[in-house]
Amino acid sequence: MKTKLLAAGIAACFAVPAMAQSSVTIYGIADAGVMYVKNGGQDAKTKLVSGIADGSRLGFRGIEDMGGGYKAIFNLEARVELDTGRQQTGNLSSNPTFALTEGLNFTVPAAAGGAATAEKLRAGVQAALNPAINVNINNALFDRTSMVGLVTPVGAVLLGRMYTPGYEVLNAGDVFESGTAAGWGGIVGGTGGLLTAGIAIRSDKSIQYRMELPNGLKASAMYGTEKSGYIGMDKRSWGANVRYVANGWDVGLAHNHGTDQVGARGLVTTTLAGSYAFDNWKLFLGAHKQKNENSVIIRYAGDLLAPTFAAFPAPLSTLLAGQANAALKRNFLLDAISYQVGFHYKVGAGRIMASVVRQDDKRADASDATQYGLGYDYNLSKRTDVYLVGAYIKNENDGQYALGAASASGGFTAKPGQSSKGIQVGMRHRF
Repeated sequence: MKTKLLAAGIAACFAVPAMAQSSVTIYGIADAGVMYVKNGGQDAKTKLVSGIADGSRLGFRGIEDMGGGYKAIFNLEARVELDTGRQQTGNLSSNPTFALTEGLNFTVPAAAGGAATAEKLRAGVQAALNPAINVNINNALFDRTSMVGLVTPVGAVLLGRMYTPGYEVLNAGDVFESGTAAGWGGIVGGTGGLLTAGIAIRSDKSIQYRMELPNGLKASAMYGTEKSGYIGMDKRSWGANVRYVANGWDVGLAHNHGTDQVGARGLVTTTLAGSYAFDNWKLFLGAHKQKNENSVIIRYAGDLLAPTFAAFPAPLSTLLAGQANAALKRNFLLDAISYQVGFHYKVGAGRIMASVVRQDDKRADASDATQYGLGYDYNLSKRTDVYLVGAYIKNENDGQYALGAASASGGFTAKPGQSSKGIQVGMRHRF
């Protein structure tokens, strides 16, 4: 569930009159559409995609007013992929990514197969790191949100799996609201897609404090205990944000800090983004800095590959594992800044949306890209809308980004530097 819905749930808790009865709300979003995409030199493909503008979900939200300004709340939200009925999905493109195994050249003695075995090992590593499932890899029932909390006169304390402070600001400042092929998050990160995410979206095992003042000033602070972070592998994590939401403004500054499994500095991000609405216009501007020197995926990948290397006798098995680890650490390194500018313009019952996103990679083997998006969203009713979005990614250097959606990473183009372009048509119903 997106941060705007979680925030709305907390706001509703503050707005309930004193001594209100306990209540539980069942809610959700059903979103699906058709996507036509062409990645690089490959033939264009048309596919049915669940969760293009918004990830489809089923949720339960509850509140108990205990009087005196105190309320108990909870939120459980499950991912639903409408195209399959499952709770997991993978990249929209099945292409492998060159960046994950760049520079990985195994040295295998002739007695063990030499160059032929080395090439098979390299291909095997690439296949292992391009899984069919990369969203909700833990197959959690309530992967989107699972939390319980206490609202007090001086703020709310929440416990569980929740959106991080950094992602809240990124999402609020995204022209396409973290959805469709034109979403800001589509090219935030390395060319490993979700394997090298450039923002921690949620965090397991977290404690969060939130406050909101009548003048529109909001703030949150989150601490993740052991096995926290987006995929539950961080030793520790923390983050904070401050936002101003009033008088047409929605602007925020946020910082997330993650670690790897042994506590070394991991994914660290700083986000400054927001919007200003006036008349029929809503203007957006944002910048996002990301750096990851010790990705949790490196150790995770090592566990995935361990059986492959164990097939060789020591000390060759140790040597091969070391070669793989060195290459992966280099290739999973993130050091980039992304920028976004765009607008909404209301037209009758709909709105025109447009944005430009630039990923400026600071690494020597840069995965640079520029993404252009244009869309139209039309409200058929208060609960149902239809949308049309076109997007184009111009990859440069080692960039392999491919167009994605709210519920799934786009994956990769077949080769570095190839473009990705496509059109999405979909329908979204909120209940």
